[in-house]
Amino acid sequence: MNATSIKTLKKAGLGATAVALMLGLGACSSMSDQDRNTAVGAGAGAVGGSVLTGGSTAGTVGGAVVGGVIGHEVDDD
Repeated sequence: MNATSIKTLKKAGLGATAVALMLGLGACSSMSDQDRNTAVGAGAGAVGGSVLTGGSTAGTVGGAVVGGVIGHEVDDD
């Protein structure tokens, strides 16, 4: 595999992840505000962690955890 093929596969994987995230968030309609904030925070954190660490698994998971905790603590009031 050459470098162009690898870059194309990475972009396709990121696109598939974004689509899965959007579809997953569609199920949030029956969630409480706190549950929804947690899910959105985890999704945003996962994307942010992945981008900041160049797509590493540890960065993605770490970002999801941190984002989920922050989202859980956000109060809409």
